[in-house]
Amino acid sequence: MRNPLRLLSSILFTFAALPAFAQSAVAPATAPVVALEAAHLFDGVSGKLVDHGVVVVAGGKIVAAGPGIAIPRGARVIDLGEATLLPGFIDSHVHMSGEGSDNWYRDFYQGIMRFPAEQALYGSMYARRTLEAGFTTVRDVGSRDYISVSLRNAINAGVIEGPRMLVSNYAIGSTGGHADAPPFPPETIAPAGPIQGVCNGPDACRAAVRYQIKFGADVIKFMPSGGVLSLSDPVDVPELSQAEMDAIVSEAHAWHRKVAAHCHGDQAAKMAIQAGVDSIEHGTFLKDDTLALMKEKGVYLVPTLFAGYWVGQKADTFPPAIAVKARAAAAQMQTMFQHAVRIGVPIAFGTDSAVEPHGMDAKEFALMVKGGMSPADALLAATAKASDLLGISAETGTLEPGKAADIVAVAGNPVADITATEHPVFVMKGGTIYVGAK
Repeated sequence: MRNPLRLLSSILFTFAALPAFAQSAVAPATAPVVALEAAHLFDGVSGKLVDHGVVVVAGGKIVAAGPGIAIPRGARVIDLGEATLLPGFIDSHVHMSGEGSDNWYRDFYQGIMRFPAEQALYGSMYARRTLEAGFTTVRDVGSRDYISVSLRNAINAGVIEGPRMLVSNYAIGSTGGHADAPPFPPETIAPAGPIQGVCNGPDACRAAVRYQIKFGADVIKFMPSGGVLSLSDPVDVPELSQAEMDAIVSEAHAWHRKVAAHCHGDQAAKMAIQAGVDSIEHGTFLKDDTLALMKEKGVYLVPTLFAGYWVGQKADTFPPAIAVKARAAAAQMQTMFQHAVRIGVPIAFGTDSAVEPHGMDAKEFALMVKGGMSPADALLAATAKASDLLGISAETGTLEPGKAADIVAVAGNPVADITATEHPVFVMKGGTIYVGAK
């Protein structure tokens, strides 16, 4: 006979590890109708701004949205004046469990000394800041000690406040690569293995995928190329073989998980695209033929321009090996993005928040516009396009009846001044107001 306590523990853990949209907080017994009014509305469907915007919300869902929509009798009306109503923003590339500072050495020390439970408390603060910045959904593409999956579960349970989260748990990569730990003296720390995302050979890489899914991953993140903020790997060379990449992507897709590929280098990106990835993250040194291939195959680019800008500004504070890579990435990223826009690569908004402080995600918009994207297309990249990449377009990403009431309002007209996105005056997630009139 099975141990009943062990069985109960197994049941409780299985429920805790369910994907992000499989759980939801208990709805209130009565959900009043709320009507939001503003001078403008950007619904994420047409890609155009319209005047006299109205969104009607009931039971955590959008009931109606559009210009001049009739307001139901008895509804609570919130007049946002000269603001613009938009779908809640989506950041497709964050690391909610941590955050860098101007002192790389202090961050490194804290990363060693903080207990996971302590770090999770910081993560809850970062989650709240992100939500208050207007980002009602994020995709967390790499954390340690299952901190981000724990944040996701706590948010879904209503224990803490934060955005909807899709998480990857450990990012997957090779020994010594960007997914591996820093080069501590080998006698002081046990080498990481597939359960921590470190794999060598196709079979171990399949095991790494399965471990991340076992412990609740909604998406798989892996590292085809080196990284900027890691000490021992070149930024632009492949770190996995084609067979290893094929194994990671095919296994993830077999388990119905999308795959995000961290690629600064062009050759690594070509290999990842051949393997069938859903998105290329960063893409710093991608060449035009690779960008054209992404367009042909419908592979999204998540450019993380703000992270490139940030590390370029802070390069002098990094160890010399990292500083060289930071300067090279910062110098190239905007040029690559300009080419991607011109070629017509599908683009989803993502910041790499944690490299830069959480809650500043909207600064990515201005960098996208600087790189040649129209303000309206930048807004779509953070709403409808991002929800398509994440596979959640049925739930959120546009202001349409039946979608979750994930709504942000910014002062003025963001199509005329994209920096208006940096100062939300109203944030609602799932019908609950977090910023603005309560």
